[in-house]
Amino acid sequence: MGPVVSETQFNKIQKLIAAGIQEGATLVTGGTGRPEGLNRGYYVRPTVFANVKPEMTISREEIFGPVLSILPYQTEEQVVALAERHGVRPAGYVQSGNIEHAREIAAQLRAGQINLNGAAGDMAAPFGGYKQSGNGREWGKYGFEEFLEIKAVIGYQAA
Repeated sequence: MGPVVSETQFNKIQKLIAAGIQEGATLVTGGTGRPEGLNRGYYVRPTVFANVKPEMTISREEIFGPVLSILPYQTEEQVVALAERHGVRPAGYVQSGNIEHAREIAAQLRAGQINLNGAAGDMAAPFGGYKQSGNGREWGKYGFEEFLEIKAVIGYQAA
């Protein structure tokens, strides 16, 4: 895994990992600092947290680094409510033994892109956030449209 983009981002990720530990999430692997054998550069230890609670910083903040936060749940309704509770929505993932059921859950989630059952990314499909992640799009036709300027001329009749 390569380094993150800058020292600023590296430091932000380190603070978020430290917050997860301090707030009581279960550290499954990883943690603060660089991976073993790397003493320079903006490399972040791939980190997984379990037993994350909705009020924890690592549940509420968009991390933009190799950090996975796992929140336990009892019902699908609770999962959808948890997903909708926070303002960060670039992408989501739904896994199910029944593809129709996965589609039903995906329809309830407000995110820029939802991948079902481990589907690979598609550079022709639009990608981008909702809510606090912004409304811009990348990739595909919609990504190109981000660079277009629309002009209306009113009062002109076509010949």
